[in-house]
Amino acid sequence: MNIPSKIVRGEAIPALGLGTFELTGPDGETAIRAAIDLGYRQIDTAIRYGNELEVGRAIRASGVPRGDFFVTTKIWFDSLDPDVVPRRVGESLERLALDQVDLLLVHWPTKDVPLGETLAAFEAEKARGRTRLIGVSNFTVALLDEALGTHGADLFCNQVEYHPFLSQETLLARMRRADMLLNAYQPIARGKVFQCEPLNEIGRKYGKTAGQVTLRWLVQQEGVGAIPRSSRPENMRANLDIFDFELLAQDMAAIHGLARGERYSSFDWQPEWDD
Repeated sequence: MNIPSKIVRGEAIPALGLGTFELTGPDGETAIRAAIDLGYRQIDTAIRYGNELEVGRAIRASGVPRGDFFVTTKIWFDSLDPDVVPRRVGESLERLALDQVDLLLVHWPTKDVPLGETLAAFEAEKARGRTRLIGVSNFTVALLDEALGTHGADLFCNQVEYHPFLSQETLLARMRRADMLLNAYQPIARGKVFQCEPLNEIGRKYGKTAGQVTLRWLVQQEGVGAIPRSSRPENMRANLDIFDFELLAQDMAAIHGLARGERYSSFDWQPEWDD
């Protein structure tokens, strides 16, 4: 399947990608390969996931040209010192068996290393050709203001939790002004969308599931993509089946109205969230 792209700063990225958290070992590699066979070309991994080897093997085994993929990896917050970043990037590329990733992200912000130093190290990796683009994950408006305004960083993406039960309106408005992609992780709210009757009701109108309606709602928004994680081919296939319909404006608004501040990724190290 040919997945439509989002165009951000002249760069094309598939609107829907594969999140690979917990897809490890032989079973994980099999799942990633199945996703590629179904048509997924945006593959999201991270050092913290412990599966860059599996991602690299699945890509090579697929026989799909490297240029058809958009590969993202992320550096954990304990390795953002500018003296450590180059080593971590080199290790990731070795595990992925790639000369370059398409997107390198700060996985979580940290107060232990000045942000400007980390961003300068990321820019250096881009200049070396070891990543085409750089970005961040789990950044708030205040952190983006610092990155973009104070440090002048050229950020392509901010990867954050986003689903119908968590508004990202404030953050998304800031990112649109900067022409950045918001890539949504946990887009179906750990399956909670399937228990939401308003989403199920909208789905019945289009002959779709609540999960498909949710993913359509996300990718139908300007500057928003999604990276649902699944290990089952039938779910991967269902997630792709969202490009043959369009939600009416009133249904888009109704889904926005479901936001109730529910966040499913909460950690001791998280920043002070927006909204």
